[in-house]
Amino acid sequence: MAYHELGHALVALSLPGTDPVQKISIIPRGIAALGYTMQVPTEDRFLMKKTELLNKIATLLGGRAAEEIVFGDISTGAHNDLSKATDIARSMVKEYGMSATIGQVYFSREKRPLFLEAGMPAGGEYSEATAEMIDKEIKELISVQYKRALDILQEKKDVMDKGSEVLLEKEKIDGEELKALLGIKGDQAPKSLNP
Repeated sequence: MAYHELGHALVALSLPGTDPVQKISIIPRGIAALGYTMQVPTEDRFLMKKTELLNKIATLLGGRAAEEIVFGDISTGAHNDLSKATDIARSMVKEYGMSATIGQVYFSREKRPLFLEAGMPAGGEYSEATAEMIDKEIKELISVQYKRALDILQEKKDVMDKGSEVLLEKEKIDGEELKALLGIKGDQAPKSLNP
């Protein structure tokens, strides 16, 4: 679990425009969370750029990528991360017009209460071919960002190992301690971590 959470944090610290990492913990929270990486936005935001959304997906996939690198295997621990990453990618393709392949088209259904849809025939709002294109584009976005997370973490495996030792000993690390492990001072972003 330590490597999983460090994977999220290291990817987040490596990419511009991500929310700052405040804390990493391997203390279980609730039923499903075996640990967490807390990122807190520095300001209220209503709009996000495409690059910021891609970086968010890569950060979410950092935990799974860390597991693959360290253990050569993956666990069910990324269930929620995969759900969130897929939701972002789906919105990018179907709602925000952020796909070069699909184009500047809105494909999401209008959100209506379920009781209004009772008894109405279920009809597709676009063709099966378009649905396949959308699915392929979502999968491609996720695959590219997963590869990006893998590349970042393979380059920083030594930092992951050091951070894991600290995290296993202390059960949590704050953002400043993690930056110190990376040799980052203040709000400085290390050039070697930016792709």
